Amino acid sequence: MNEFPECHGIIPARYESSRFPGKPLVEIKGKPMFWHVYSRAAQCPQMTSVTLATDDERIFEAATALNVPVVMTRSDHTSGTDRVLEAARQLEISSEAVVVNIQGDEPCLEPEMLTELVTPFENGKVRVTTLATAISETDAQSPDRVKVVRAQNGRALYFSRSLVPYDRDEKVHGFLLHIGLYGFRMEALERFGSLEPSPLELREKLEQLRLLEDGIDIYVTETRHTCHGVDRPDDLIKAKEILET
Repeated sequence: MNEFPECHGIIPARYESSRFPGKPLVEIKGKPMFWHVYSRAAQCPQMTSVTLATDDERIFEAATALNVPVVMTRSDHTSGTDRVLEAARQLEISSEAVVVNIQGDEPCLEPEMLTELVTPFENGKVRVTTLATAISETDAQSPDRVKVVRAQNGRALYFSRSLVPYDRDEKVHGFLLHIGLYGFRMEALERFGSLEPSPLELREKLEQLRLLEDGIDIYVTETRHTCHGVDRPDDLIKAKEILET
């Protein structure tokens, strides 16, 4: 049995957003959104630490005032994963430790999902993990819903905005919705950062395909939970309803 690694959660939280500028600071029940994400992530018993990674002084100052660990990162990152990598380097996370990329717009995050995400790292050969949940065929039709196909051992075979796998005989209607939480061994995160965007990544606009095209396995755990991300102001209504129940 391998020794379970340290797990460090990092929450990328940038101020600029085309659909919802200033989103990390929007208040829910009297606290900014990033505080809710941090508080729920910190409830996961496997997390050694949880840190906010931002590019904005307003978010940095608000986090400091609320005693949320925070680091300042560059403003020119093209993805949240790149911001997570810079923060992990600042925190000097060891190569065998696990870095968990926690979306900053998930104020309703279930701590159990993080446990499910990092449990596969009990196997010392696992380098990257993510989650998925069952989805109906109707919902799977949307290209905004990213689907994942996995092997019997849980290894991801492909991620796509298309309806995969194709059901030629129309006998099976099960689809898996990818949930955008990731666990990386620090060395795998460094590898991701060293790679150029891959052809399939550019075609599907899915950065996880960069890892698959480089031959890095991603292990997918199915969860009963789902996410309620806040992409637009209208999404706040649902998030507030969940947090107030």
